[in-house]
Amino acid sequence: MRSVAAALVLGAVIGTGLAGSVLVARAQTAAATVSIDNFTFNPQKLTVKAGTTVTWTNKDDIPHGIAATENAFKRSAAMDTDGTYSFTFTTAGTYQYFCYIHPHMTGTIVVEAATGSNATQ
Repeated sequence: MRSVAAALVLGAVIGTGLAGSVLVARAQTAAATVSIDNFTFNPQKLTVKAGTTVTWTNKDDIPHGIAATENAFKRSAAMDTDGTYSFTFTTAGTYQYFCYIHPHMTGTIVVEAATGSNATQ
């Protein structure tokens, strides 16, 4: 009887540990960053895998805002110095974007299918 009880307890502990590992693995998402500095996006072109969250950070001392051409993703609010905007790209494709306050500032996000490891340029 003790061995059955011990096996049940051990099974519960192992099962809980495995379930926790799966939840942790799902909680981890790929991330990439774009810096806004001196009226430029750096990198100007970024390649990521589908499922990656891209975060833009404004390092300039004036506001900037992110907007996608053809409204391909949600527009940001204006970002002051050190402000950020994040968007998760779930669909493969090429996304052109610009600063809607300074439209001469442009950038590109290339989203590849979500196979293999995450790659950035």
